[in-house]
Amino acid sequence: MENVAALLSKFGALLVVANEVRGAVLTAPVLYTMWHTGGDAMRLWLCFCTVAGIALSVVVPMWAMRRWRRPQMSWT
Repeated sequence: MENVAALLSKFGALLVVANEVRGAVLTAPVLYTMWHTGGDAMRLWLCFCTVAGIALSVVVPMWAMRRWRRPQMSWT
């Protein structure tokens, strides 16, 4: 059973790294567009929203994982 837990732990770490790489790959064209817009407000807003969505798709699962791993307090 310990071997299965170790294997799942390593697989989970690999998935976290893959998710970070995916976020960087998705963010690169958005940041490139922001650089070349020259300050157009609507384009900057759309790029900001895209980057925020990508960040949330990376940060929320990490937050959920930390919360799930933290021991829960029992009041009973």
